[in-house]
Amino acid sequence: MSLNEDPVSPTADAASPEEVKALRERLDPLLPAAIEDLKDLVRIPSIAFEGYDQEPVRRSAEAVAELLRGAGMQQVDIESVAGGSPAVIGRSPAAPGRPTVLLYAHHDVQPTGEVSDWSSDPFEPVERDGRLYGRGAADDKAGIMAHVTALRLVGEELAADGIGVSVFVEGEEEAGSPTFRPFIEAHRDALAADLIIVADSANWAVGTPALTTSLRGLVDLVVEVRALDHAVHSGLFGGPVLDALTQLSRLLATLHDEDGTVAVEGLRRAEDPSVEMDEAGFRRDAGVVEGAELSGEGPLTARLWTRPALSVIGIDAPSVRDASNTLVPVARAKVSLRIPPGEDPERAMEALTAHLESHAPSTAKVTIHRGELGRPFSAAQSSAAMDLARRSFARAWDTEAVDTGLGGSIPFIADLLEVFPQAEVLVTGVEDPESRAHGIDESLHLGEFAKVCLAEALLLRGAGALAESTSQIRDGDGA
Repeated sequence: MSLNEDPVSPTADAASPEEVKALRERLDPLLPAAIEDLKDLVRIPSIAFEGYDQEPVRRSAEAVAELLRGAGMQQVDIESVAGGSPAVIGRSPAAPGRPTVLLYAHHDVQPTGEVSDWSSDPFEPVERDGRLYGRGAADDKAGIMAHVTALRLVGEELAADGIGVSVFVEGEEEAGSPTFRPFIEAHRDALAADLIIVADSANWAVGTPALTTSLRGLVDLVVEVRALDHAVHSGLFGGPVLDALTQLSRLLATLHDEDGTVAVEGLRRAEDPSVEMDEAGFRRDAGVVEGAELSGEGPLTARLWTRPALSVIGIDAPSVRDASNTLVPVARAKVSLRIPPGEDPERAMEALTAHLESHAPSTAKVTIHRGELGRPFSAAQSSAAMDLARRSFARAWDTEAVDTGLGGSIPFIADLLEVFPQAEVLVTGVEDPESRAHGIDESLHLGEFAKVCLAEALLLRGAGALAESTSQIRDGDGA
């Protein structure tokens, strides 16, 4: 069947204020166990990056599988494809003619960075001032526990209504989802759905939910500058030879204008968003140092969501501690370019490569090593499923949801839409602007987590009535 139809009336999911209150009261006693289960997941250092021990990633998948079995999923398997990390698939099939909802999250996490910079051990979760701190506490093990908790809350009701639920918990999202496409193609039948909920985004603010309707894509590469075959004495050879690190720095400086706007020619922009955010709040949440100006021009939301953004995210060069009086022969930098909805990643890669090649110094050899290509995402602004999500969020938070973009990238969403063209994708949030996903002292607001669980339960309950209202049911078992 299809949920991707014209909007239905606001009463199609028929959850009255009294029913929402009753559901909230049923949720409250489930939350302590959910938080403890989340802490157990955080304790597993499931970093899927090359060079890290992969045993914890396997252990994390096994823990997720046990949680899904405990939440009543009829079939739970740990799967992978060649070269990929273990993922978990749980299934409770739909009754004939009823819809299937696929719930997505990921159990792998980012590396911690310098552990001494954290206020507490990143893999020993700690509660402070209503937040749970630890790597993965928000991104995205909270997404896993939101799915598990919603199933604990309304799973039996969904089964009685014939609504199918599948859960897909990936194990390599933070590492770029290198085997995502072959994985979903290999497990197409198990993952096929009418509605896909991706719980890996952020809400507008603590107390205000958001539905993510656009995501920037991602292009990255490594640029290598070589000035010498080997290091030589800086006093004996410096002057006629300019070291590779200085030449790399000068090349990187061409990537932005004086005000910080990306200077790569030919990159596209999308339309400016209709909402704007408070600059003071943005500065606080981002940790901008006092007195520093923000880069670029135009609305903050445009700079964050609908315009390209370019960062140098790593440099290979001698450290200050290990520096000697020699000319650095070779230096490398990893450049990350976020591209707005409507931009083609291959086209953006060509533009970025052409810029670096055209600005390459004649005093060194410059080599470009192309990296990841991730497509941006733009959702339909109005559909039955989107409106159901907005109503569910509004009831859980007691305030209207904000339609937002997100500066981050979830490239696999384009793959989901290509492999499952009949499905609609909703991108929901477990984080808030203070969560510091990927950063030091990552955390989850526990009050917001409760509302995320309630909203998802309401959304799942409404899927049956939503399906009936669209009145376009496919033949088969609803999957």
